[in-house]
Amino acid sequence: MNKPSIAVHKFSSCDGCQLAFLNAGEELLTLAGLVDIRHFLEAGVADEQARVDIAFVEGSISTDEEVERIRRVRENSTLVVTLGACATAGGLQALRNLDDSHTAWKNAVYAQPAFIRTLDRAEPVSAHIKVDFQLWGCPVNGRQVLAAVRQLLFGVLPAVVHDKVCMECKRQQAVCVMVTSGKPCMGPVTRTGCGALCPRFGRDCYACFGPADDVNTDALSQRLEGLGLPPADVARRFLFITSQAPAFHAAGLRHYRPGFVDD
Repeated sequence: MNKPSIAVHKFSSCDGCQLAFLNAGEELLTLAGLVDIRHFLEAGVADEQARVDIAFVEGSISTDEEVERIRRVRENSTLVVTLGACATAGGLQALRNLDDSHTAWKNAVYAQPAFIRTLDRAEPVSAHIKVDFQLWGCPVNGRQVLAAVRQLLFGVLPAVVHDKVCMECKRQQAVCVMVTSGKPCMGPVTRTGCGALCPRFGRDCYACFGPADDVNTDALSQRLEGLGLPPADVARRFLFITSQAPAFHAAGLRHYRPGFVDD
């Protein structure tokens, strides 16, 4: 009996989610015995045109070439799973979408911008193809990815985590940094998956796992303002790593003014 096949594809990204996949250690070795890995450049396997049962996609869609390539990935895959914040919600590169600053940023960064072939917007994978499941995080949690693979191999969609980071803080017995230190923590509106890593070390959550379900962004915005954050900083808390996630996008735009990224 043939083993199920998987591929891991890279688009506009830093490769951090692929590395998180690789850093899962012994569990990754177990996975390698369960599936046939046909394309995964970080792991030294290259066959981009391979037909697979599950394709994981890291990175946003930022060029015409990537639009064509992600369509081929969809055609060659039974299931497509986005891997991390860039693929799921545009990532940091999608910040340029906020004020149509693509041309200005390109001219400022590159010595010969005429040679740069990029789209006007950096978009999540779901803007171009059907996505079957999304894994959030910047980067993703490697064990979470492998757990999702196991569930998909059994023919079921992975369990969706609905808890917020605040619930994970309670489970980890972490002291609330907003209550005790007045830090502008995004935990009340962010889905868990990181194990409340930042609050456990005294740092406020910056929402790298994207919005949780049924979040009250208005209440958190008011709390952040109460902590002394000006509107531009409140907007930055929502319009950061997952700025294209609808709940955060809408909340951020309520405080946004053009040019705040450059302030």
